[in-house]
Amino acid sequence: MPTTRSAIGQSIPRGEGPDKVSGKAVYAADISLPGMLWGKVLRSPYPYARIVSIDTSQAEALPGVHAVVTGQDMPDAKIGRRMVDMPVLAQDVVRFVGEKVAAVAAIDKDAADEALLLIEVEYEELTPVYDAEEAMGSDAPDLHPDMESYKGLPQPPSGIRNTFAHMTWEKGDIDQGFKESELIFEHTFNAQLMHQAYIEPHACVVSADESGQVQIWANNKDPYMLRDQLSSAWSVPAESIVLHPSTIGGDFGGKGSFMDVPLCYYLSKRSGRPVKMVMDYIQELMAGNPRHPAVMTIKTGVMKDGTIKARQASAVFDSGAYGAFKPTVYLRGADHLCGVYKVPHAKIESYTVYTNNVPRGHMRSPAKPQVVFAVESHMDMIAQELAMDAYEFRLKNVMREGDASPIGHHWAQIKAVETLEAAAKSAGMDQPTPPNTGRGMAMTDLVQGTGQFSAKIGLGDKGNPQLHMAFWDTGTGSHTVLRQMVAEELTLDTEDVQIVLEDTSNMPYTAGSGGSRVTLSAGRAVVGAAQELRGKLVEAASPLLDAPEEQVSLQNGRLVAAGRSMSIAEVVSRTGGESLTGEASMTPDAPELTSFCTQVAEVHVDPETGEITVNKLVTAHDIGAILNPLNHQGQVEGGIIQGLGYALMEELELEDGHISTLSFGDYKIPTSADVPVMETVLIQGDNGPAPYESKGIGESSNIPVAGAIANAVFDAIGVRVTDLPVTADKVLAGLRVMGDLKR
Repeated sequence: MPTTRSAIGQSIPRGEGPDKVSGKAVYAADISLPGMLWGKVLRSPYPYARIVSIDTSQAEALPGVHAVVTGQDMPDAKIGRRMVDMPVLAQDVVRFVGEKVAAVAAIDKDAADEALLLIEVEYEELTPVYDAEEAMGSDAPDLHPDMESYKGLPQPPSGIRNTFAHMTWEKGDIDQGFKESELIFEHTFNAQLMHQAYIEPHACVVSADESGQVQIWANNKDPYMLRDQLSSAWSVPAESIVLHPSTIGGDFGGKGSFMDVPLCYYLSKRSGRPVKMVMDYIQELMAGNPRHPAVMTIKTGVMKDGTIKARQASAVFDSGAYGAFKPTVYLRGADHLCGVYKVPHAKIESYTVYTNNVPRGHMRSPAKPQVVFAVESHMDMIAQELAMDAYEFRLKNVMREGDASPIGHHWAQIKAVETLEAAAKSAGMDQPTPPNTGRGMAMTDLVQGTGQFSAKIGLGDKGNPQLHMAFWDTGTGSHTVLRQMVAEELTLDTEDVQIVLEDTSNMPYTAGSGGSRVTLSAGRAVVGAAQELRGKLVEAASPLLDAPEEQVSLQNGRLVAAGRSMSIAEVVSRTGGESLTGEASMTPDAPELTSFCTQVAEVHVDPETGEITVNKLVTAHDIGAILNPLNHQGQVEGGIIQGLGYALMEELELEDGHISTLSFGDYKIPTSADVPVMETVLIQGDNGPAPYESKGIGESSNIPVAGAIANAVFDAIGVRVTDLPVTADKVLAGLRVMGDLKR
């Protein structure tokens, strides 16, 4: 074991920061290869139409154009992360506005744009369906008649039209639970379409040479999965495909998709030259992979004293035209429709449904912000009807140590009450507020994901550790934390540890980031590799120090025994150092615990305009050890601000399948002027599952924000908004209805 704590718990600035702010960081769009062409796509103007004909002859004749392709050139090629249902280029039909219909590769962007204008496509319009609930009706068009044949379908077709995932979670006897209930409440909520709003759009460079080798640079956080998708789509051996490290300019769940890479490969193969494709932000907002909108209905049976007896809930998620962008075909967050409360009898159903809208993917804490907004609004609405304080209602029903979750999980270390009490105390929930000012609260929990990660640590000539991984940092600071772990095990300073990003050919499979799994899974691999290296250093130093191995230790970067010591560099110099490496590849078991979070928002509402100002947001988390306080707090506050945008302003607006918010002038995201006072309360939990007894923190703080703000708005002015985002227009409309009712 290390004899000093030199790195863990320190606020180490991100190692990649200087390169990013100085412009030295290399992104996928920065890659330039000899002979490289520009790829561009022609997109469908219709939400649902049959392709009658495509004439590419004029585009092919244009000087500077090296390849023009359509879906007819690749009739069997489909792609997907789990659900393989999306053609690389549209075949026979288009299913959403922005679907790729044809593509070109040309000597520059201007030539490619001109070529697209010369492609003539004749369409026969079909009757689209935009509403997910309508798409489930028997009279709706069957958007994917071949769905049963799709690879990755999670279950046999349910028989519900256009529904490719119907999941059910049950506990107890729901009918009996409602019979035992004295009062029953039912409400429906709607959550909007939201883009991840990362700064860097999707980009890739692909070079497919004559030998069959494929070199790829892409801003993709899951390179091995992308490699395997491409291998499957084009029947290329996975070992022939190499993904090279690229800096990722923000992710928030959206950079796990394949996006243009399979098409870029085909253009490179067809043209015989490397091809680059970069989406602009109009294309990002029109045809990216945004967060799912949802319609959620919750029915709860309670006793008159506020004890919850039963809950039946459903969520209908609009998947858009395809399911290919999702790393899991159904949305796991749907299982939280009963919240973090004791519910003896529960039944949850979720439906993931095809429509003629832009395909949805995943975004930070998939489905949970939608679901928790509905659950926590519903809780406040019940409390109001019962004339109970919303805090006391939650305190009465929230899970405690030993309780089963609403769907039957038995978690260890349940700290829900502690976060609830701490947030309420810090926010002064029992204190009066000025006129038109209110407070609202919301709760959630988050289970850490796991995945396979691999790490290798070698030593340079000067004894400096070099951590080798094929794992790209998405902007979370994970590389810095992993370097801290190496430094901790080898009793060095973090600045002594270098991370070396390898391509996929040089390391075993690694799962990539997502699901709050990096600190746990990558951390265990890195610590395992560091511990192996430490053991080899002790073994190598033993004869040099003339001491048995059990007497040799690492202290402050030196091998020490019997009053003698030597540096790691000396050990490397005297042994050659070739065998002084540590390697590990691990897939941790899913931990038997979850982390809780309670948030309280304080808002002021202008009764004349409906404008909402968030004065303060308190967030309380149960945590393990904090590995890097600076990075930890950055994740908490970043999540809050993203949740603020979801709660109040962010929405991709759809009009007959067309996205009308096609720029950041129209699609509003929070600026510094919108950020409220943020207060973080940390509840020290028991041992976390990740190295050094830590827990992940990356997703939880963005989940409850919308629910807390919606509840605060009601507390401030008496208007209940059940459709996100909670805008001034909706509040003002509610005030007018209230005024009409009073008259």
